[in-house]
Amino acid sequence: MTQAATPTPVARRLALPPARGPISALLLDALAGRPGTPVGAPPPCADPLADDDLQLTLYLCYELHYAELEGVDGDWEWDPGLLAFRAALERAFEDALRAAVPVPPAGDPREVGAALHALVAAETDPPTPPLSRWVEARASAEQMRELLIHRSAYQLKEADPHSWAIPRLSGAPKAALVEVQADEYGGGEASRVHATLFAVAMDAVGLDPTYGAYVERLPGITLATVNLMSLCGLHRRLRGAIVGHLAAFEMTSSLPSRRYANGLRRLGFDGRATDFFDEHVEADAVHENIAAWDLAGGLAASEPALAPDVLWGASALLALEARWAGHLLGAWERGESSLLAAPAPA
Repeated sequence: MTQAATPTPVARRLALPPARGPISALLLDALAGRPGTPVGAPPPCADPLADDDLQLTLYLCYELHYAELEGVDGDWEWDPGLLAFRAALERAFEDALRAAVPVPPAGDPREVGAALHALVAAETDPPTPPLSRWVEARASAEQMRELLIHRSAYQLKEADPHSWAIPRLSGAPKAALVEVQADEYGGGEASRVHATLFAVAMDAVGLDPTYGAYVERLPGITLATVNLMSLCGLHRRLRGAIVGHLAAFEMTSSLPSRRYANGLRRLGFDGRATDFFDEHVEADAVHENIAAWDLAGGLAASEPALAPDVLWGASALLALEARWAGHLLGAWERGESSLLAAPAPA
């Protein structure tokens, strides 16, 4: 297989996708003007956890904090009217999520690490996740590319949503979070930044590694998994939830990463495609204990009132990931694409 050039990291720029409905149309119409333009109130939707229109709109609102949106004035990031519009979407999303994922009983805050292990074990039974089994043994090259497209919404900015929590923590939990994040950012080596490794993997399988290149193809059920991180990371009141989210994320990553790498090798892809996943097999096995005990357990011990939020953040991650995995497997079993159809050219 021919070795392609490694993608060169560039400043993040996101081309605006087409509107998917009345909510995203409100946002895109406003962003075409100057900050201060009234945005309006978003209409309600039936299923905020998977609604394509709501989730795309919320994703774009959050992207103002991560990237330059092409043709959009940067002052929109902190525009009061836009923040009020986003807050309405966040309330609908969080209310639906809390209705679907009740707060687990916290018990003794000193035992949050053990509670996380029990929670992850219960939610991942059988211990070999079905999606990763499919990818390892059965996925076609096109399905493998779809998997990477779905994951690109987060992996091309891997670790950034969790880094919002750093200034909200102190003492041992802060030190533990920084230890995990330092590895995510390559330990000081730019070529080993995990987001860069993922871009290399995309390039190696024939995908466009440009930031946001596939946003218009991503369904709401995928964008919701990323929006959960931004919601919890950007709000100080949810610092326990973002810590629990990261802990569960690290605790459930190593085995699927191994299987994804095996699936890529089965399909004939080389080390440029597998390096990202091979790195996570080793790194997340180490991060698992740091995140569960030193970070999440340490935060619950120092701020016992946050223990329920820590467990809820982990539970919310597991719930949305299960919905997402079910969407992919359902589509693939029907012989269909799990992505949205590409919009027709303007």
